[in-house]
Amino acid sequence: MRGYQFYRQKPILDYIVDFYCSKLDLVIEIDGISHIGEEVEDKERQSKIENLGIEFLRIPDNEVKENMDGVYQVIVEWIEIHESNKN
Repeated sequence: MRGYQFYRQKPILDYIVDFYCSKLDLVIEIDGISHIGEEVEDKERQSKIENLGIEFLRIPDNEVKENMDGVYQVIVEWIEIHESNKN
C-alpha cells in the first residue's frame, strides 16, 4: 500500500497483531466478534505495544466486509498524515 510493506499476523512482544508496517511503526487491527468482551485485554495489549513507539489504527470488521474502499481510504489518509514524520 503506497509502497509500504505490511506483514499479516505479525508477532510483537507476546502478541500477534493483524497487520504491521515497520517503516510506519503502524499496527492495523481489525476488530470483530473475537474482541467482544476483550476490551480490557485489548487496551492493555495496545498500551504495551504503543510503549514501543508503535501506533494503532483500529478498524471494525464490518467496515472491511461492507466498505473496503472506505477502509483503504482511511489507511491511505493515515499514511499521508504520518509518513512525513517517519522519513
